[in-house]
Amino acid sequence: MRLGALLEPGDLVCLAGDLGAGKTTLVQGIARGWGSLDSVTSPTFILVNSYRRPDGHLLNHVDAYRMESAAEAEDLDLELMLGKGPMVVEWPERIRAALPVDRMWVDLRWMGDEHRGMIFSARGERYQGLVDLLRKRAYGGD
Repeated sequence: MRLGALLEPGDLVCLAGDLGAGKTTLVQGIARGWGSLDSVTSPTFILVNSYRRPDGHLLNHVDAYRMESAAEAEDLDLELMLGKGPMVVEWPERIRAALPVDRMWVDLRWMGDEHRGMIFSARGERYQGLVDLLRKRAYGGD
């Protein structure tokens, strides 16, 4: 939920990890923290779900698992979606070439039924600031 509260229109969060690593569960927390009015479901078969917020912005949730190439993602008009709100992409490695270079990347790893490992990395000043702020809020300190 901490991450969701920090997201702004145009922000891109990429979630990588094996099946069962917790990507969709993390999106549920992000959407809750962002203020979504809608419940989160995996868009695996429809590719994109959009979740509304009272101010009219949308959180776009893209699942690239079934995409074969970055060209398929370009047909979705990702740039337009980013203009309407933040975007979270599951399986981003499948469409990496279609994604903006600046982004937050989260590698998720299953560690047990109730535990997941997450490694956050940032490309770009905005995302480095987000990662630093998340670290401070989670662990305290300067």
